[in-house]
Amino acid sequence: MSDFWIYFIIGLKHVMSIFAYDHILFLFALTVPYEFKSWKRILILVSLFTLGHTLALFLSVFNILTIKSTLVEFLIPVTILIAAFYNIIIAGKSSKKDNISFVGFITLFFGIIHGLGFSNYFNSILSGKATDKLLPLIEFALGIESAQIIVVIIALLLSYVIQTLFKFTKRDWILMVSAFTVGVIIPILIQNEIWYK
Repeated sequence: MSDFWIYFIIGLKHVMSIFAYDHILFLFALTVPYEFKSWKRILILVSLFTLGHTLALFLSVFNILTIKSTLVEFLIPVTILIAAFYNIIIAGKSSKKDNISFVGFITLFFGIIHGLGFSNYFNSILSGKATDKLLPLIEFALGIESAQIIVVIIALLLSYVIQTLFKFTKRDWILMVSAFTVGVIIPILIQNEIWYK
């Protein structure tokens, strides 16, 4: 297997793993207000998240930015909680009026936080100089982007099926997914080791 596929698959598995439910929850929270017809906006948001994730890994590889893993492991669920609460606030409002630059900036920032959470592992699997890690970093980012697009398509399909077959309103679907997300994330935040240090 070529090096490209090795790092691409690591990126794919980083998102599409049973242990990456936080990543999947964030993607669901990010996309639940949208429909297929908003695919350009969704693609921009997902790409901004990947850009932030990759930027964090880049800064980590070159030792420009490092943050304690306990803080990052706390901030990741916080970002998911913020996304869920944001959805609860905007539920029922038209997503056409959303300011893409505000949501885009927040998504980029959240990508940086999530990338910092993976930076220690990423640095541990790659040896050598920082410049030797650039190509694998790009290959890894392509894997992440592909996996995120797959998760988003699944989220949009699920949204369509629930709203069409079970006659959920868009508002009710947003509230249900957001409430589920809050219900999953709050115990994670409560049990986070940051409270015990």
